[in-house]
Amino acid sequence: MSLDRTAVAKIAKLARLKMEPERLDAMTSELNSILTFVEELQAVNTENIAPMTSVMPMKLRQREDEVNDGGKPDAVLKNAPQRQGDFYTVPKVVE
Repeated sequence: MSLDRTAVAKIAKLARLKMEPERLDAMTSELNSILTFVEELQAVNTENIAPMTSVMPMKLRQREDEVNDGGKPDAVLKNAPQRQGDFYTVPKVVE
């Protein structure tokens, strides 16, 4: 896949990036080299390779998935601009 100046300008516009016209050629070259590298990576056979979380073998710590109320309403509501008991109060937005 190869990009031209027009495609790079369109990508910049869609990404809401201000791209100076004199910078388009350099950006086109950079993006094309990135896409070439991605194409090379896609050619690598990873069929029998297990997903990894790190290059070092390790087991992720896990905890039981328990539903609770947190038990810390004061800590949660400490920075609330307005509260009533253990709840946030907000201005009415629908008439």
